[in-house]
Amino acid sequence: MNEFFKKHLLKITGIVVGMVGGYLYYYFIGCKSGTCPITSNPYISVLYGAVLGYLFFDLFKRKKTAINNSPKEKDE
Repeated sequence: MNEFFKKHLLKITGIVVGMVGGYLYYYFIGCKSGTCPITSNPYISVLYGAVLGYLFFDLFKRKKTAINNSPKEKDE
């Protein structure tokens, strides 16, 4: 279980930060009349924030590079 958290730490952090950001957006800016589909409901706002946080933090993951050991052929 510990290795799971180490492997997915950036994604989990993004989800948590997004959830907090979604709730703060609902609380301070959200629509109180109920006509706004995302910001009028705190659950939807938190879920939307979690998805955006995951996608944003996923931009910063390290890419694995494959090393090609075969020599390059030159076209002559």
